[in-house]
Amino acid sequence: MKKVSQIQTLIIDGKEVGGKSDESILQVAKENDIFIPTLCYLEGLSDYGGCRMCIVEVKGMPRLVPACTTLIREGMEVTTNSEKIHNYRLSILALLFTERNHICSACVSNGHCELQTLALKLGLTHVEFPYIFPKMPVDATHDRFIADHNRCVLCGRCVRACHEVEGAHTKDIMGRGITSRVITDLKESWGSSKTCTSCGKCVHVCPTGALTEKGKSVAEMEKRRQFLPYLKLMRERR
Repeated sequence: MKKVSQIQTLIIDGKEVGGKSDESILQVAKENDIFIPTLCYLEGLSDYGGCRMCIVEVKGMPRLVPACTTLIREGMEVTTNSEKIHNYRLSILALLFTERNHICSACVSNGHCELQTLALKLGLTHVEFPYIFPKMPVDATHDRFIADHNRCVLCGRCVRACHEVEGAHTKDIMGRGITSRVITDLKESWGSSKTCTSCGKCVHVCPTGALTEKGKSVAEMEKRRQFLPYLKLMRERR
């Protein structure tokens, strides 16, 4: 028997708001025009909670929680932006920049990159952590697309889009920690994949320049992802 959602009243940043019991803090915040930064979250895909950019404070909880995977409850008091939260978010962003090679001036997604936009919006002006500069592979074997793992932030959007929306599950994540990498099938080259439908959904949900279309020069790669909520709804109705 399907559980019926109930209306819950809570406070976000001193503002009394309402939402359904099966909604997350992030969803209710969005419905009330309250900004919470996100990177792995994307409407139309399942909630992942991997990037931790959406961390918030909930009164009574001992630690910060991800807004995208924390359901609301009656009487909850949430703070979305404090000095503590801001410092944590800056540290997370800085670590993302240091773990791979994000050279914006030479990237086809320069000016259309969510990681870059977050850095500007949150005021990340410099990075105090040492850069790792790993030598990650670039897979250009596909006829239409390129996968540059040097610019990947492991948000998992491409994996979820391929599985949940396209239904192919060509992409997955291999490894642990900073050595993790998105792979095609069983670690095969993208061009030799037997499951890839070449739909491009994974490319257009990617927040950075990790997945791009061939033939794009610096600052030319704009992502189109408005199709996601509609396609997922149609798939669920089948």
